[in-house]
Amino acid sequence: MRCPFCGHEDTQVKDSRPTEDNSAIRRRRFCNNCGARFTTFERVQLRDITVIKTDGTKEPFDRDKLMRSMKIALRKRPVEDDRMEQVLNSIVRQLESLGDMEVTTPKIGELVMETLRALDHVAYVRYASVYKDFRSPGDFNEFVDTLKRETA
Repeated sequence: MRCPFCGHEDTQVKDSRPTEDNSAIRRRRFCNNCGARFTTFERVQLRDITVIKTDGTKEPFDRDKLMRSMKIALRKRPVEDDRMEQVLNSIVRQLESLGDMEVTTPKIGELVMETLRALDHVAYVRYASVYKDFRSPGDFNEFVDTLKRETA
């Protein structure tokens, strides 16, 4: 593993242990060159997923990109990082278990929407505002009114 601080090719693993949900291996590493310590996570990847965007272009699935979008929706919300990681792992497992090597962005968006709806309603509305391309305050009102009716 290359050191993220100095770029040295050879680092040592000092400690390895599974994450709380057993979805990854957490490794504490040490760089012999600069002395830096850092953590890496090793995950099992069942298959390579290709994302088909709405304009028809294709790109490899990027777990970190999905995490960033969820973090934006969950910013300043009472959801712990561990819980967010569990939710993200669940979404990725669902995508991998679909059986298709290619997944559309609407399918990913719907999975995220379902998950956020159960996790935090404010994050759900935030994500929906981008995903469904809200253009006016009325769009928010309609969406929130529907959410109120469904949760009542």
